[in-house]
Amino acid sequence: MSTLFPREFQIQFDQRVPMRDGITLSADIYMPVLASEQVDRRPVILLRTPYMKSGVNLESAKNFVRQGYIYVVMDVRGRGDSDGEFVPYFNEGQDGYDAVEWCASQSWSDGNVGTLGASYEGRIQWLTAIEQPPHLRTMIVLVTPSDPFVETPTGTPGPLHLCWLHFVSSRSLQAVEAVPWDYVYQHLPLSEMDKRVGRFISAWHTEFEHTQLDDYWLRLCYQTRFEQVQVPVLHISGWYDDEQIGTPLNFIGMTVRGATEEIRRQQKLLMGPWGHATNRTSQLGKVDFGAQAIIDLRSEQVRWFDRYLKGDAVDTGAAVRLFVMGENAWRDEQEWPLARTVWTPFYLHSQGRANSRFGDGVLAPELPEAGARTDSYWYNPDHATPFITDGTSAQIGGPDDYAELQSRNDVLVYATEPLTEDVEVTGPIKVDLYAASSAPDTDFMAMFIDIWPDGFRQRLCDGMVRARFREGMQHPSLIEPGKIYHYTIDCWNTSQVFKAGHRICLQIASSAFPKYDRNHNTGAPLGKTTEFAIAEQRIYHDSEHPSAVVLPIVPKIV
Repeated sequence: MSTLFPREFQIQFDQRVPMRDGITLSADIYMPVLASEQVDRRPVILLRTPYMKSGVNLESAKNFVRQGYIYVVMDVRGRGDSDGEFVPYFNEGQDGYDAVEWCASQSWSDGNVGTLGASYEGRIQWLTAIEQPPHLRTMIVLVTPSDPFVETPTGTPGPLHLCWLHFVSSRSLQAVEAVPWDYVYQHLPLSEMDKRVGRFISAWHTEFEHTQLDDYWLRLCYQTRFEQVQVPVLHISGWYDDEQIGTPLNFIGMTVRGATEEIRRQQKLLMGPWGHATNRTSQLGKVDFGAQAIIDLRSEQVRWFDRYLKGDAVDTGAAVRLFVMGENAWRDEQEWPLARTVWTPFYLHSQGRANSRFGDGVLAPELPEAGARTDSYWYNPDHATPFITDGTSAQIGGPDDYAELQSRNDVLVYATEPLTEDVEVTGPIKVDLYAASSAPDTDFMAMFIDIWPDGFRQRLCDGMVRARFREGMQHPSLIEPGKIYHYTIDCWNTSQVFKAGHRICLQIASSAFPKYDRNHNTGAPLGKTTEFAIAEQRIYHDSEHPSAVVLPIVPKIV
């Protein structure tokens, strides 16, 4: 069935696309309106979505058709008008292969297919690409989730993941606004939290049967298989995307391990001052990044497709284009991390009382002295340190003000003196932490913060480590209470100019709830128990245990 839109495009609704196992998926096809029944063969842009093809952005569809493309929007298996059962991610590689090849074989296709999509739609592009469909020519992937446990190295799904599973828990999208999420997230045991949502969510329960990186999850790992990806990729995310870590990792992976030298050169990274919803607003929370924060992203995408689907000799720009916050300006670079980075450790110092922003914690480039005093705090899972976020999974954290939370005694705060000149920090942020706990398992959270002269404490990025997974998600082991361990915390990436008068700050705690589930400190199987224990945490920062945050400082170009 076709519906005509004069002078714009026509839509062929509910075209049935056969998969190799006999299931058919439903696609809507946007194409030009011509005087005759014959449609010129054109390259195809394919978007596969769990979020209902009926909700497609018509302006984007019209623009792609106007630029000479056929635009195909398809409900993934088990969603919308497509047949089959929706099991998040597990069928998407083979279904993606079959969908690409179906598009290439149609009478309106010239055989060149590119894919597009954000979040879930981005990750399934990677799962498709490692299957190597012959007619896939390029991908544009936005705010892409990583492999299992890269974003949440806890062994368990984060509480806010339940919100997303509820959202896609039947063939149509489910309302999330009516659910009292703050109340839901308090439920224990964690594995039965869906009871408070009011529905049984099978995928939630399945994840608690696989609380480490095992064969079940390895089927979804694409970040170990970049050598199988044979297409140019435009990687897009924002510094405040709650799945940001995947995009720079994927760019690095493809530029180092892509299938061929040519493919390794045909990668581009675009990072803006955005959250999970890219390029929608110049302001997040109280921070306004200026009108220049919003770009003509649609034209960027068209140029990319023109280059790799049509073969046009168009300039797709520098290999890396990033927005430097604080300076609030775009800048072109040639690699990530930047080659001119000066990796600079800033060490933790105190007189043993770094608790809260009123304590004596200091961050400085000088090595700590032998015998320096430790800092300690009590971590009570029943009074967990919060992470500032909306209740739903739509956006998990932004440039929020952590001044109030840093008044808690279970938060350690280390900060430099006010800077005498601007300092640019652009790149991945890593924390080396030497710590002991009275518990057999616990968590350590690190957050990187810009303290403004007026007291505003702007979150930039953060990360965590669960003690039992200190040696990797495939090798869990409990810790010996009281023993000092060296932990490495990946705080993801940022690009921030700390202005003169500002201070660089590192925050250490043992929870960031509900971004991550609360560690119960008992060493019990994850997510299955209700019992808590209060743990004493000790942070060491002496010459033998030089706890530090390693900053990617970018020198000024003179």
